[in-house]
Amino acid sequence: MLERLRGVPAPAPVLSRERADALTTRQREILDELGRIFDKGFVDVTMAELAGQLNCSLRTLYGLAESRNELVLMVVDRNLRKVGRAARDAINDDMTALDAIRAYLGAATVAVQNTTEEFARDISTVTAGVALNAGHSDYLINVTRSLLDQAVEQGEIDDVDTAAVARMIAGLGSDFARADVIPRLRESPKKAADQMVDVVLAGLRRT
Repeated sequence: MLERLRGVPAPAPVLSRERADALTTRQREILDELGRIFDKGFVDVTMAELAGQLNCSLRTLYGLAESRNELVLMVVDRNLRKVGRAARDAINDDMTALDAIRAYLGAATVAVQNTTEEFARDISTVTAGVALNAGHSDYLINVTRSLLDQAVEQGEIDDVDTAAVARMIAGLGSDFARADVIPRLRESPKKAADQMVDVVLAGLRRT
């Protein structure tokens, strides 16, 4: 199962591996702190204001990125890749394909667990940010489809349109984390998505 998933192409990183490996401890700390700052919204925040909140120099920030939006992309991509690695680690070859899907998506929706309306609103105005989220969402969908295909091959579910099912259940987290959707949900985006995935997978499983 894991060998099969390694064949699913991942989105290109915002930071190359060489540049990511070259980050200093302080730069990594700044990226972590920026994530908490951006959660409150970022479109009205300047680089100078960020430097003040971080207690660092403008030169330090510009050493990381040329603009505030580029910093946003770095923070978002870094977080999504961290969550993605945890989601992959949640799968093991002893699982059935459906159990692997539940474990994988349950770990992946951590990415939207604490999404705020302010951040969701602001990231939707950044074209590159929308494209970045779409790339990670497509990867999530493709991994889910691969697992669904395996479930069909092993007779765990009937032969369904796995592309359609994957797009529906793997896209729930990002859809529920939209600024116009969050206030309508009874639960957090993560919990709502996890509940719907359980409903769909229960309906697919052969009895």
